[in-house]
Amino acid sequence: MPKTEYILKRIKDLKHEGHPHRTLFAACPNSISVIQASLRAAKRNNAPIKFATTLNQVDNDKGYTGFSHDEFVRYVKHECERINFTGPVIVAIDHGGPWLKDKQSIEKWSLTEAMDGVKKSFEAAIKAGFDLIHVDPTVDIFLDKDENISIEVVVARTIELIKHIETFRKANNIAPISFEVGTEEVHGGLADEKTFDTFLRLLKDGLEKEDLSNIWPCFVVGKVGTDLHTATFDPEVAEDLTKKVEPYGSLIKGHYSDGVTNPEAYPLSGMGAANVGPEFTMSEYEALIELEMIELELYRNNRIAIKSNIKEILWDSVIQSNRWIKWLSGNERGTDFNELAMERQQWLISTGCRYIWQKPEVVIARYRLYENLKSNGYEAEEIVLSRIEKDMDKYFRSFNLIDLNMYL
Repeated sequence: MPKTEYILKRIKDLKHEGHPHRTLFAACPNSISVIQASLRAAKRNNAPIKFATTLNQVDNDKGYTGFSHDEFVRYVKHECERINFTGPVIVAIDHGGPWLKDKQSIEKWSLTEAMDGVKKSFEAAIKAGFDLIHVDPTVDIFLDKDENISIEVVVARTIELIKHIETFRKANNIAPISFEVGTEEVHGGLADEKTFDTFLRLLKDGLEKEDLSNIWPCFVVGKVGTDLHTATFDPEVAEDLTKKVEPYGSLIKGHYSDGVTNPEAYPLSGMGAANVGPEFTMSEYEALIELEMIELELYRNNRIAIKSNIKEILWDSVIQSNRWIKWLSGNERGTDFNELAMERQQWLISTGCRYIWQKPEVVIARYRLYENLKSNGYEAEEIVLSRIEKDMDKYFRSFNLIDLNMYL
């Protein structure tokens, strides 16, 4: 039994024994600090941790984190050994589909090129030992802006990718993995319940026709109230979607759970898992700004020679990367960064730092900041990791995950 299914089965068994339902917590590993903090938090809470890696982050071209699939798995294993964390770690691809890697979209790859690129990414992930793949072909950049991709096309491409994964896995004698399908995005056409039902039915029928009836996703992504600009989880919608996928043996997965105002409602609604990502980039950014305030005071008191200028370098790096443009809303398109409201600039920078953490100038500035504080008795890295962990702890607590490893 794949690792993810085993954990979900134990959660279900425990619930039948009178334990509360549990929702798995998935961190989007958008920096080395987030990876380290995730494992430290999982160890302290004695709980499993899931990493949901996008193809922008981890891929054959090493993404913006600097990791290939194999390197990412090796790094996670090394960190587990370093802190003696022996609990379950689920490593997954998040949003694996054509044009969901920015490079494919920007360069306008053809459908064939985009699908082939995704398949190569899946192959590398499987060989590296990934546990789960989110198959998400719900974007088509060649459609008109007001046109949704048809549900039949989504299903056909989902089946094509799942079939490729299974063929490659079996040919290489690799153990079974888990699957996640669907999207919470409106552009995927799965936002309304009728289309959601149609998707499940067509997917099941299509897999059976391809002699893949033994394959079924453990997670189906559902639109449960949260999105890029909304932090309120809708438990009624979640319960309804959970009932829809329960006969199929699946659970609902939530995305955009960053900063959600009612995380305790996730397990109460039967949610299987939830992804959190940009929130931890903001945690890391704010911790670094806190450290810079200490550094400035040290500089004024002549206790360090050279400032790191970390905030200035972070802002310049994010702006020059142009990755912030992706997150502009409709009425902001075409607006120069400096013309945006300061609150908006702050958000774009604090979340956009995930794209530039590994830039040489940023790495150097962070190193100088840490060394400046270390020479004055401050444990700078510990302060950053602790801040990220604090923001993760609420999910381990609210999702009823504390001490789950005792039962696995």
